[in-house]
Amino acid sequence: MPDRLDVTWIALIGLALATILLPPLMPRPLLGNAVLLALAVIKGRRIALDFMDLRAVPALWRGLVSAWIVILLLFAWLASAVAALI
Repeated sequence: MPDRLDVTWIALIGLALATILLPPLMPRPLLGNAVLLALAVIKGRRIALDFMDLRAVPALWRGLVSAWIVILLLFAWLASAVAALI
């Protein structure tokens, strides 16, 4: 039975491949950016929880790190949306 780090490593490889393969399939650039940033949130959370070992810390720290990842990527999506409107 593979341990959690092995499963996360395989999931990160799959998400990285999806990041490479999905943009040409998206009909609208803004939708493509949203999908890519959603994949980035998933990858960032997996890295934070498993490789930074945040599963063992209090829920407050996990929540703060997860919120930081989501807020950072919301700003990135907002920047791409503004750039698409200009």
